Amino acid sequence: MFSFFKKLFKSGSPKVDFQSLIKSGAQIVDVRSPGEYKSGHVRGSVNIPLDTLQNNLSRISKSKPVITCCASGMRSGSARSLLLSAGYTEVYNGGSWNRLQSLV
Repeated sequence: MFSFFKKLFKSGSPKVDFQSLIKSGAQIVDVRSPGEYKSGHVRGSVNIPLDTLQNNLSRISKSKPVITCCASGMRSGSARSLLLSAGYTEVYNGGSWNRLQSLV
C-alpha cells in the first residue's frame, strides 16, 4: 500500500529546481478561478482556470517549460496531466502559488 502512495505522489523522484526553470523563462500557468487569481498570484503568471484550459491551449507555448500552480496542488496536477496529454513535453506541477511566489 505504501508503494501505491509513493507512486501516486512521486515520492523519491528528483526534486525540480523551480527557481532555475523560472529564471530560464518557464511559463507559469495559474489554474485557479479569476477571483482567486485576483486576490494574489505569482508575478508574470497567466491565469487560465482549469475548466477553460482545454480551450485555451493556444495561449501556452509548447517550446518552453510550463509550471502549473493553484491553491494547493490538486488542480495544477490535473492541469499538468491535461497538458501532457495535449502534447506538451516539459510540464511541472508547481503546487501552491504561494510557494512559487517565494522563488520569483
